[in-house]
Amino acid sequence: MTMEPKNVAVVGATGAVGTEMVQTLEQRNFPVKNLRLFASPNSEGKRMSFKGRDYVVEPLGEDSFEGVEIALFSAGSERSKKYGPIAARAGAVVIDNSSAFRMDPGVPLVVPEVNPHTVKNHKGIIANPNCSTIQMVVALYPLHKRARIKRIVVSTYQSVSGAGQKGINELNDQVRALYSFHSVVKKAFPHQIAFNCLPQIDVFAPDGYTNEELKMVNETRKIMEAPEILVSPTAVRVPVFHSHSESVNVEFESDLSPEEAKKIISGAPGCMLVDDPPNSVYPLALDAAGRDEVFVGRIRRDATVKHGLNLWIVSDNIRKGAALNAVQIAEILQ
Repeated sequence: MTMEPKNVAVVGATGAVGTEMVQTLEQRNFPVKNLRLFASPNSEGKRMSFKGRDYVVEPLGEDSFEGVEIALFSAGSERSKKYGPIAARAGAVVIDNSSAFRMDPGVPLVVPEVNPHTVKNHKGIIANPNCSTIQMVVALYPLHKRARIKRIVVSTYQSVSGAGQKGINELNDQVRALYSFHSVVKKAFPHQIAFNCLPQIDVFAPDGYTNEELKMVNETRKIMEAPEILVSPTAVRVPVFHSHSESVNVEFESDLSPEEAKKIISGAPGCMLVDDPPNSVYPLALDAAGRDEVFVGRIRRDATVKHGLNLWIVSDNIRKGAALNAVQIAEILQ
């Protein structure tokens, strides 16, 4: 089916995710009739290229969405809360990458490989899930359809790009400082991230879990339409520029052998099986960077429970974990 050209806006266009959204629209040949790029006043007048043409970045305002049909938001929760409803009232379908609307029962939370049918329920706003949740459910949902998941224990190893451009800059600056025997400056993260691992992403809730970890619990249940699934997460920031890695332990209701799981993953939408440990072949953050797929490997039995598997899941958090997933949602709207 040929997609009808749309008037598209990208909000937060000059950030790490916004830039990737623009590139993804071009790379997937999304039918853009007119493109408008919005960002903070600091970015006003900057130029961005799209399909061989330069576009000027405009400041975001309440009158920015006249004629816009699809608005991709990557400007943070506060701006989404303010301008998302404004854009929707102006007639745009908002696809929001922030956490502002994810757990709103009236807003679909969509991963196209898992629950594309929920897009039709939108009332002007569709939420893009958290990056670490997206890659996990893309890999686990096809297994869940086969054997039903009871419990997930997940530890994430999340790259600094998950904190945006400021996270990338901070790791780069700290590495340079340390190799020059200078003191490091900490702004984006509470501790030095260079050559370190931080078991904190976002702020801590009263129960001791971080908001990032709680997102994985609540979003997984909503996306997979399985509120009974138990999810126990630990989210860790690591000194890697791009791609999140996850160690995932899954307990199923019935037996699922590693061999069958590998077969399922190899044929699942959005997944790529990379699993030959004797030859040191498994998903790597470096290999996933810039790629669309969710890479899955090291699939093996967990001998401590009756029906358990361990998996290693890696994906580019800016690509599939944000920009690509949003553009895929826009494609469903056609």
